[in-house]
Formats: sequence, C-alpha cells, structure tokens
Amino acid sequence: MENLLRPLIVVGGSVVLTLFIGWATDRLLSKADRRHPETPLWGLLRRGRIPYQLVLCAAFLRGSYDEAELLVDHRVGIGRTLTLVLIGSAAWLAIRIAGAVVETSYSRYARVHRDAARVRRVRTQVSLIMRVVSAVVGVVAAASMLLTFPAFRAAGASLLASAGVLGIVAGVAAQSTLSNMFAGFQIAFGDMVRMGDTVVVDGEWGTVEEITLTFLTVRTWDERRITMPVSYFTSKPFENWSRGTPEMTGIVYWHLDHSAPVEAMREKLRDILRESPAWDGRAHGLVVTDSTPTTLQVRALVTAKDADDIWTIRVTVREEMIRWLSEEHPYALPRVNTAEAALVPGRTDATRVTGAIGPQRRAHESPHADR
Repeated sequence: MENLLRPLIVVGGSVVLTLFIGWATDRLLSKADRRHPETPLWGLLRRGRIPYQLVLCAAFLRGSYDEAELLVDHRVGIGRTLTLVLIGSAAWLAIRIAGAVVETSYSRYARVHRDAARVRRVRTQVSLIMRVVSAVVGVVAAASMLLTFPAFRAAGASLLASAGVLGIVAGVAAQSTLSNMFAGFQIAFGDMVRMGDTVVVDGEWGTVEEITLTFLTVRTWDERRITMPVSYFTSKPFENWSRGTPEMTGIVYWHLDHSAPVEAMREKLRDILRESPAWDGRAHGLVVTDSTPTTLQVRALVTAKDADDIWTIRVTVREEMIRWLSEEHPYALPRVNTAEAALVPGRTDATRVTGAIGPQRRAHESPHADR
C-alpha cells in the first residue's frame, strides 16, 4: 500500500500545488491589471501562465521525485528529463517576462510622445532587442541542456581548445548572415528605416512591415510582400518618404492643346483642392512647364500631410481636371492637327507654294508637260 500511496502523494501533490499556485498568481495579476489600467504590464505577464506552471511543476517533481520511489531503474533518465523541462520552461518564462517589460516600456513611450517617426523608431529598436534577447536566452538554455549530459561536459575542454578555429571557420561560412545581422543593428539604432515607413526600393512603392536581424519585409500598395536582406538598405540608395516630417509635395502632369485655358485651370485646381479632405492647405500651383509642336505640358503642384494622402489627392486632381476639360473645354484636349498651316503675312498660298517647290518642279517636269 505504501508503494502505491507514496508516488501518488508526491506526484499528485506536486500537480495540485502547481495548479493552486498558478491559479492564485493569475488571480493576483488579474486584480492588479484591473487596479492599474494605465499600464499593460500585469495583463502581459498573464501570458506567461503556461511556462510559469511548467517551471513550478518541473521544480516540484525534480525535488521530490527521489522520495516517490517510482520507476527506480529509470531514476536517472527521468530526473534528467525533468531537468531539461525545467530549463526549457524557465527560458520560455524569461522570454515572456522580458517581452512584457519591453512592451510596457514601449507603450508608455508611445503615449507620452506624439511624434510618429520617433515612435516607429523605438518600435523598430524594441522589436530587434526582443529578437536578440530571445536568441541569447535560447542559446543559453540549449547550452545548459547540453551540459546536463556528462559526455558533453567531458568534451568541454576540447571544444574550448578548438573554439578559435571553429569561430574563424564559422565566421567565413556565415559572412553574409553576419553582415546582415550587423546591418540590422545599424538600421535599428542608426534610424535609417523604421517599421511603418513609406519607402521606394527597386521601383516598388510600399510600407515597411517587418524588420528582423537578417531581412526586411515591404508591403506594397497591391498587398504584395517584398522580402530583402537588411544589408540592401546599408549598401544601396533608397527613397524613404517618411524620413523627417511626413508632409509631402506631389505633382500632376497633363499634355494639352496649345489653346488650353491655363488661367481657368488654376481656378479649377483651387476648387478641387478646397473640396478634397486630403489636401493639407500648405501650397498649390499650376504652371506650363514645357511645350512641343503639338501640345503643352501643364504641371500642378499639391501638398498633403503624408504619402497616402498625396497619392489620393494626385489621382483626384488628375481625374477631376480631365473630366472638367472634357465637359467645359474639349478643345483643350490633345488632338491630331489636320488644319492647314498659317501663311506668312503678305504672301499668297500660290506664291508660297511656287517659291517652295518651283525650282524642284521645273527640274523634274517633262518638256512636253504643257501639251
């Protein structure tokens, strides 16, 4: 009877005690979250319930398993398994706690500072810091797990002796990966590009959606994702429309007939902008920038508070102006000119034609052409 009751008390007691402590801790965190709604820390800490209970259960079982006298022949293997579970769950819990603290700090910073560019910069740095912390904790946990095996401890001296050579070989083999990692740190703390920035890379316009230590994802306007190494942004030029202030200036071109009513178009542009919520009211203008033998090039200049609004206002101005010209001034639209050219003052058409082609005609006409 004792052989059955002892393992049941040890194992069952560990599980029950784990569930009770986990439940009590979760209630305390929930109460603290309701009392302090200004900070998300307590609510974020509740996400660590599972690894927290795994740590408690593994620790209780690891400490009391010898007293249970259960599966004595496999005591070493079970004890080592519980140790591995304890190390892994502790690493998981540490990552969750670090994530909660970092996310809380970012939330406080975002509430205090209204500058969107600074908030995006801090968000990028926080994301990369969390990835580094997770990687470091994972490596330490994996190393700790390996050290629980005697064979790895015995081989430690030889591994340390060859660490220098292995490090050089690994550095050469992972040269591109290491360069991307350093480029990721440079982007995060050099404020070159941030999550949420509007960029133009390789002719593609989009928004930076994700930044990691090795790659960066840009979401284009048509919902495509472009993934590229972060070293691209440290070695090649690119356009960052969100750098500095988000305000932007956009231009719209039309190719029109020489008779286009430019002054009336200026008045119409003002009317279109007054009715457009995307215009920020800073500046506007309409000028003739070029001319060809058949058309005029007319350029409108408009402003908006960010890249999204500048796109909206450009397409609106282009569409509304073309519609107005088609309805009110159709002669201003470009067309193929089939009218005769204007004559030189004081000369008749026959004189101009005779003077222009007379010698050539006389040279090629037959002596009998008049007959």
